[in-house]
Amino acid sequence: MNQDTLSDVLRNIRLRGALYFSVSGTREWAAEAPPSRDIAAAVMPGAEHVMEFHVVLSGKCWAAAIGGAPVHLAAGDVVIFAHGDAHVVSSAPGMRAPPDTHCYFERQHQPLPFTLHLDACEVRADAVPTGAADTMLVCGFLGCDVRPFNPLIAALPRLLHLPSAGDQGWVVQCMRQAAAESKDRRPGGGAMLERLSEMLFIDAMRRYLAALPEGSEGWLAGLRDRFVGQALTLLHAAPEAPWTVEELGRRVGLSRSALHERFAALTGLAPMQYLANWRMQLAATLLRETTHPVAAVAQEVGYESEAAFARAFKRLVGQPPASWRRKVKA
Repeated sequence: MNQDTLSDVLRNIRLRGALYFSVSGTREWAAEAPPSRDIAAAVMPGAEHVMEFHVVLSGKCWAAAIGGAPVHLAAGDVVIFAHGDAHVVSSAPGMRAPPDTHCYFERQHQPLPFTLHLDACEVRADAVPTGAADTMLVCGFLGCDVRPFNPLIAALPRLLHLPSAGDQGWVVQCMRQAAAESKDRRPGGGAMLERLSEMLFIDAMRRYLAALPEGSEGWLAGLRDRFVGQALTLLHAAPEAPWTVEELGRRVGLSRSALHERFAALTGLAPMQYLANWRMQLAATLLRETTHPVAAVAQEVGYESEAAFARAFKRLVGQPPASWRRKVKA
């Protein structure tokens, strides 16, 4: 396992976060969120994919994707809906509440996070509870790219529940600090709230990776595997190199066929297909963030021929690199 590979992916998929709600709940309450794709333009403009997270600061509650089994949350727990599913958070399992898609667009230019008090299924925005709240939580969104290639999102469950742990108290402290920061409205507060949300997600990925049971499949399981993890590290360290499966196998200590089979079984892709896809993700980053000519971008990601690079990019993204660059920069 190599955490640098995870860091490399997180940097190149343009992870960014926002703390959106500070919520208190009293008695019987429920809050239901629509699918993130329906509100992405308001909560995370420009993001291709949007996830939602909740952190319980005090008390307890339940969370469930619509149609899925509910999970019980206690103070310090984190839950992430990595695929952007519609979901509900409530004081008891099985409760529902009408989702309000319009409120996200009505508030999109107001300072974050918003304060919500839920009492007997009544929602009061920017209200302060008159008594002690039974449950307090903060909720936010995380945006990232999914194209050309994001191996992480597909490896995550639709509902990721991370119970509180003794050494993870900093998550709650950070979220409390974030809620306090939102009230002071000091310069730099918005950037601080974004970074705290991103730190929470990165820590969640590390904890989920460490807790994966033996026999798991997916990109994260491959990252933790002795041989596939080494191969991923090599590919990410030098994606422009003229890799072959034979050379990768020699470097990690497996035969060509054994590495190919093991890599594909865990990640769902053959090693060279994975490399080709990751090169396109790196190319997309360079096209978006630099003014390098397409030919220079092609060389930086391992292509000697600009034409071959353009064909590979269009095959995966659907547009030639120059056209895609113009579109995203517009």
